[in-house]
Amino acid sequence: MARVPVMRAVVDVLVSEGVDVAFGCPGAAILPLYAALEKSDIRHLIVRHEEGATHMADGWARTNGRVGVAVGTSGPAGTNMITGLYTAQADSIPILCVTGQAVSDKLHQEAFQAVDIVAIATPVTKWAVQVKEAAQAPWIFREAFRIARSGRPGPVLIDLPLDVQRQEIEWDPELDAPLPVPRVEPHRPRVERALDMLLAAERPLVLAGGGVILGDAHEPLRELAELLGVPVQTTLMGKGSFPEDHELFAGMTGIQTSQRYGNQSFLESDLVLALGARFGDRHTGALDVYRGGRRFIHVDIEPTQIGRVFGPDLGIVSDTRLFLDALLDAARERGTRGDHAAWVARVGELRRTLTRRDDYDTVPIKAPRVYREINAVFPPDAYFVTAIGLYQIWGGQFQRAHLPRHYQVCGQAGPLGWEIPAAIGVKSAVPDAEVVAVVGDYSFQFLVEELAVAAQYDIPFVIIMLNNEYLGLIRQAEADALGMETEVDIHYDEYGTDNVRIMEAYGCRGRRVHEPGDLAGTIEWARREAAATSRPVLVEVMIEREATTARGLRIDAMTEPEPVPHA
Repeated sequence: MARVPVMRAVVDVLVSEGVDVAFGCPGAAILPLYAALEKSDIRHLIVRHEEGATHMADGWARTNGRVGVAVGTSGPAGTNMITGLYTAQADSIPILCVTGQAVSDKLHQEAFQAVDIVAIATPVTKWAVQVKEAAQAPWIFREAFRIARSGRPGPVLIDLPLDVQRQEIEWDPELDAPLPVPRVEPHRPRVERALDMLLAAERPLVLAGGGVILGDAHEPLRELAELLGVPVQTTLMGKGSFPEDHELFAGMTGIQTSQRYGNQSFLESDLVLALGARFGDRHTGALDVYRGGRRFIHVDIEPTQIGRVFGPDLGIVSDTRLFLDALLDAARERGTRGDHAAWVARVGELRRTLTRRDDYDTVPIKAPRVYREINAVFPPDAYFVTAIGLYQIWGGQFQRAHLPRHYQVCGQAGPLGWEIPAAIGVKSAVPDAEVVAVVGDYSFQFLVEELAVAAQYDIPFVIIMLNNEYLGLIRQAEADALGMETEVDIHYDEYGTDNVRIMEAYGCRGRRVHEPGDLAGTIEWARREAAATSRPVLVEVMIEREATTARGLRIDAMTEPEPVPHA
């Protein structure tokens, strides 16, 4: 074989693994890799902060299901990536972070920007490793991609000492290929038992978690629901896995992101088939209420997830799609169709009657009205990204989603600032798609510098900001738990920070909205302007300052911020 620079072999691996874009920032300790990237077909976007690179890789990976790549140099570049690694680990997103490192024989001497990033990253990755021999590099990268995609997907980190990057190895890309990723098949007797339990139940529900989206299982999910006549709920991470205008859609259960009819449907159910769901605490609330007298079947690709929160009546380790395919086969072999017409009718009645208003026309604008306009203006195939705060809760309660991977939320880690870089990642994955970032005024400023990346590389998307000039979720928590309002008010002068002028500083445009009647027209203006300028455009919506959301500690005892109709 010919001898080639080892970083050229690494780039060959990246290309063959489906990487066509990387997000990062060069530095002295990673320049050999950049020299190889320059000679490849991989497009590189230079970020303004390495955390931004990880969230861009995250958004890219959530959109197309492949492994996103973020690159940084040594020292603080790697430590800046930790939040992005944690976010990807929490939400099961496959990304690869590549860091440069000081030369090997200087690592014990506190060399400039030398830090043990492998030790730092290990708790928030599936695998963190330093390449110590150049000949290992392409195989370590192959293994990293295999690990990132296997089982429950997640992040990996590879650290590259500078002296290792400078070496040559024998390499022929024509003789190489990705390592196989095994699929986890269900044990057939457990599939049959699950079918028995579904058919015996009077009021069954399917709970679709993020694993349905990661497993591309939305189509067999719909087939199963329609075949057996079983209503379907989604978790926050599963939002979009089942169309919300379907007659079998039963909403979302939770103590934050939920619908009233979703909680009530869940409370009236007698069996729950949970697919790729973690039973997170914001979904379950008090476990004694959540579990009640109902039975649970828990299907997850990761064995240690089963029984982590509570022991199910039946646990099944499986890829969600393979499980649903097997369950459909078993049902068809038996010639079985569901007979839950009365239960489906009851869920439909709850969906019609246990609602929340979104048609407010008051000033200041109420947040639900913003989501009403979002639902009306954007087509079903638009991509949305949103992060953490009151606006995440309102989004879960009021925004509709119809397609998998089109509603993206950093659900478990919840890092502020995620939306702008994630939107860049989504748009880089599907350049022709319409992308919308729904942000809060506080989160907007955490990684606002990544607007420069979107402007530099002509990456257009719409930003809809709900601005109450508060740390709204923390203000709500303080008021509820402690009766105080401490260090959560960020208002000053007329509007506080002038976010429209921030947009203009980055060469982008924006408008501020005070009247609910102006929402639709301003959002349409932003869509046109983003397309015309190929840059992000902001719609800043001034909402009521002390806004609150529906919330509680138990799914049967939610506090509603506004009057609601009763069934």
